Amino acid sequence: MSKAGCQGCRNAKPLPFDFTMAFQPIVDVSQNRIWGYEALVRGSEGQGAGWVLDQVDEESRYKFDQACRVRAIELAGSLFPDSDKRLSINFMPNAVYEPAACIRATLEAAHRVGFANRQLMFEFTENERMLDVGHVQRIVTEYRKQGFLTALDDFGAGYAGLNLLASFQPDLIKLDMELIRGIATSSARQVIVAGVVGIARELEITILAEGVETDAELMALRAAGIRLFQGYLFAKPTVAALPPVRFSASCPAALVEATKAA
Repeated sequence: MSKAGCQGCRNAKPLPFDFTMAFQPIVDVSQNRIWGYEALVRGSEGQGAGWVLDQVDEESRYKFDQACRVRAIELAGSLFPDSDKRLSINFMPNAVYEPAACIRATLEAAHRVGFANRQLMFEFTENERMLDVGHVQRIVTEYRKQGFLTALDDFGAGYAGLNLLASFQPDLIKLDMELIRGIATSSARQVIVAGVVGIARELEITILAEGVETDAELMALRAAGIRLFQGYLFAKPTVAALPPVRFSASCPAALVEATKAA
């Protein structure tokens, strides 16, 4: 399967559509600094991720996954060279045939732009059903061996979050925005998030809250012990550029600063 898949990628036709990347910051509110950026796929004319993914079929899935990684790294390399900021890239576990072989193009792109492996984080989502859990475990193991970070995206939505957490134990968990929405006034959501934070602490996994939109949400999540955040409260994704970041007034020593490349 792995050889056939890799050969298929080399012989695959060019993608019948073009795409680019938008970048959204991940902030560490405990230090009022930008921890990294997530690369989010967009159409070349600004179409959303849904439009792009609708163009991907079984035949082009592998080539698209590889192209996304390279495009994200190359764009990020031009936007924040010589930086210790991290770049988070979404990937499709079901599009990876052989973990060690399928990472070569990624490693080559990182080398070209001067990114260290430790700057790269790969997110897989529990909304994509895992066809072969053992295969995903091999991917995570290989990526850790290469020095990459791994993250479980959309935790709290989709398929069997706790089972995936037990199987993979990634470096980070990204709490789904639907779990976060309304947390300031929902004792049930506060208890659930506190429980997830406690589990993560015992497993030495970092929590990242995504989709944060209000100061009230931020304050409730900070009270639960979370320090990494992503969402419109701080910045909206910007196509092929790094947006200015608003550090909330709810954070200590709050400030508003333009994103710096280095």
